[in-house]
Amino acid sequence: MPRTWPCTSLALRNVTASYDARKNESAQLRDIELEVHAGELVGVLGPNGAGKTTLVRVASGLLEPTRGEVLLLDEPVRDPASGRAHARVARSLAVVEQMHDLPLGFTVREVVAMGRAPHQGAWMILSDQDAAIVTSAIVRCDLTELADRPAHALSGGEKKRVAIARALAQEPKVLLLDEPGAFLDVRHQMDLYELIATEVKERKLACLVVMHDLNVASEFADRVVLMKNGRIVSQGRATEVMTWRTLKDVFDADICCGIHDPTGTRFFLPVRPTRATREGG
Repeated sequence: MPRTWPCTSLALRNVTASYDARKNESAQLRDIELEVHAGELVGVLGPNGAGKTTLVRVASGLLEPTRGEVLLLDEPVRDPASGRAHARVARSLAVVEQMHDLPLGFTVREVVAMGRAPHQGAWMILSDQDAAIVTSAIVRCDLTELADRPAHALSGGEKKRVAIARALAQEPKVLLLDEPGAFLDVRHQMDLYELIATEVKERKLACLVVMHDLNVASEFADRVVLMKNGRIVSQGRATEVMTWRTLKDVFDADICCGIHDPTGTRFFLPVRPTRATREGG
């Protein structure tokens, strides 16, 4: 029986987007139809240049579509009059970009506390409730022992957890992540996605995450979106869309698809092309 989701938290309706509105013919995104629901982790996969990061920028309101609309909790993510994202967006949506530098001169706790900014007044004073939320995010991200250390001096994996903790301290309804596991080793990558998946389920977050690892997507994503040349090629459960033929078409590579017997999870292994394949034989 198909799984039903409680509500649509983020929706892209017939979205086309370009970094140069005058050059719509070279749009980075074309005709995107996508929904992300509360309690759902949606993984976005595709080759370099497929439009994955642009999708995150449009979904967050940082880039205005040239056609179509983006809805956050059933309201436009950008103000039609000003063209800018609503102030409420900062209280409902958190973004963790692929490349992010933690600010110098701040401890881990202070960086995580920055996630409370959208909920504070002009004086940016941390209330007792804010402090409790920050502490909770630090604990959930296993950063307690690092809380008073300079954030910029941490390892790559630790910095990723700090960025996630800051986003969680924001208490968003929608979480957008651009390759959070990039440059992490296998164990730290799995630990990070386990943390994200747990938060999505327990706090009913709608999470759209750009991934580069097919196996991680198969393991953690409730739904997978495959992109190529700015378009969505296929979307659905991993077992439905991550097939040999579809992956070959999307990535222009021969990828072996197998089943991990203990769990029934699909796994993927790129296959070195034979001479006959390279020569078109």
